[in-house]
Amino acid sequence: MNTNPLLVVEDLRVAFPGRDGSMTDAVRGVSFTLGRERLGIVGESGSGKSQTGRAILGLTAPEGRISAKRLEFNGVDLLHCPAHQRRALRGGRIAMVLQDPKFSLNPVMTIGAQIVETLRAHTPVSAREARARALAALESVRIDNPERVYKLYPHEVSGGMGQRAMIAMMLIADPDILIADEPTSALDVTVQLQVLSILDALVVERGMGLILVSHDLRLVSSFCDRILVMYAGRVVEELAAGGLTHAQHPYTRGLMACLPQLGTSTHPLPTLDRQLEWAT
Repeated sequence: MNTNPLLVVEDLRVAFPGRDGSMTDAVRGVSFTLGRERLGIVGESGSGKSQTGRAILGLTAPEGRISAKRLEFNGVDLLHCPAHQRRALRGGRIAMVLQDPKFSLNPVMTIGAQIVETLRAHTPVSAREARARALAALESVRIDNPERVYKLYPHEVSGGMGQRAMIAMMLIADPDILIADEPTSALDVTVQLQVLSILDALVVERGMGLILVSHDLRLVSSFCDRILVMYAGRVVEELAAGGLTHAQHPYTRGLMACLPQLGTSTHPLPTLDRQLEWAT
């Protein structure tokens, strides 16, 4: 593990109020560090994966309550730094790609205008230079005709191209950390592999830290260096991506058992025997 991590998360907690006014914990005591590596966070829906990423960026809903013993990026206390400093870090030094470009891109702005806006929010460049860098960013995510795509609106591009445009937008300011929240969930298998290949190349070339949030245990194990397995808001296991077959926690082993295997019987279908102590 990197001895000088970019990100340190210690005992992160995120809670939301219920209808009766009581607080419900969505993230409960999550701790990890991130260097210039690829970290996968996996777990079922509601396990707290996305809320962990949003808390790091300061994108938790206003009614949410965040606490941590330590939430630090490159020496900056993310919980207590001034609001203007947090805004400068968000999108500049730490960026996040959300699940579906249809809900992330502004429908009334061209793709090029949105990428330029992101760049100029963090870097003092002229309009001409911003346009040139936006075109280069589109080209870096393997869009064949960046001049054409630059002028298109989000509804005029496919899901895969929209996701590539989102990645270009998040990387235009050269962040140190990229959080990718289910970046391939809305894409077919072929496009998934293309997007992951792009992310992999960019992480290596730029020396970034990457947090990949996903339901897909097999995808994360083939792409990431380390994996955190979350259940009910907690990290139940951390292991090297290549060590999934040696997982110790019954939840991780249960997830592995649910993966289809060629040449083996799937009858009866495996189910998770959930234990109350997993959530405590």
